[in-house]
Amino acid sequence: MVNTPDKGITDFQSSDYVIVTVPTPINERREPDLSALISASHYIQQNLQKGQTFIFESSTYPGTLEEVIIPIISQAGQKVGEDFYIGYSPERIDPANSQYSVQSIPKVISGQTEKCKQKVQDLYSTIFDVVVPVSSPKVAEMCKLFENIQRLVNISLVNELNTLCESLGIDFYEAIEAASTKPFGFTPYWPGPGIGGHCIPVDPLYFQWRIKKNGAISQLIEAAHVINEEMPEKIVRKVKGMVQSPGLVLIVGIAYKKDVNDLRESPALPIIQLLIKEGYEIKYHDSYISSAEIGDKVYQSVALDEQTVKEAGCILILTDHSNIDWKLFKGMNRVIDTRGIVKKVSV
Repeated sequence: MVNTPDKGITDFQSSDYVIVTVPTPINERREPDLSALISASHYIQQNLQKGQTFIFESSTYPGTLEEVIIPIISQAGQKVGEDFYIGYSPERIDPANSQYSVQSIPKVISGQTEKCKQKVQDLYSTIFDVVVPVSSPKVAEMCKLFENIQRLVNISLVNELNTLCESLGIDFYEAIEAASTKPFGFTPYWPGPGIGGHCIPVDPLYFQWRIKKNGAISQLIEAAHVINEEMPEKIVRKVKGMVQSPGLVLIVGIAYKKDVNDLRESPALPIIQLLIKEGYEIKYHDSYISSAEIGDKVYQSVALDEQTVKEAGCILILTDHSNIDWKLFKGMNRVIDTRGIVKKVSV
């Protein structure tokens, strides 16, 4: 509604609550791009009705609500906590995860004032099973970054360990499954072709940018980011070791995670671009993404059958969708399985 004033202005002005969930990507310099958030804030300022409550859910760095959003909305003299109410509540959702519904995921909330926080709680307590109030919007903003920084660091760690185990002749999957039998102090993470989606690769960069403003930096986050950025080149080197250019590489799955149709920040994209640059012929199968524009070409998903598999010099598994018959690849020596899914399939 905030992004479409030509359609939403009537609804906006008659609403008691307005929830803002606009994109917060990074720009070409790998820095926060708050343009949509700033645009939404200006729209709110121009159309604000006294007593309205605004809840921002877009992932961003700590201090955004207080330092960027509120000054815009209140620039005409409106007072937060009196003329309008405002809070921050990070979006929590795991696409394609049927175990947790949106309603069942605890909802972290905050407000710029106690009255603001109460307004947010009044609404969200009618929607979510558990509401978790925190002391300030900065804490809530950091909460979301913390969640995704942890994912970035741990996934980058297992990707690096997987590579190192290969160099030692150790089956990484057997080792981590053995470690997972420890009932305390260990949580398994699984390797892959790199981290994708609109949160995990992006949110840590928001945090790094903010703390650099304070003259600090997280060396661990920086190292994890570098490991993730290097994954496409590592995978392409494996392909080159299996089949020479201009051989055919069949890519199985290009979505950033299983059972979704989302290509945002998918590691498949830079991998395919590198393979094209090396002169390989590319075909892909993904039942969730029927076509994809990569570089200057539009690719169509091909059928995954014995003939398609037979033609490929290398089969590169990037996404482990549940609807694929992985037995098709059992025992093949032309497969690079970045998800370790084939070895889990019984004959």
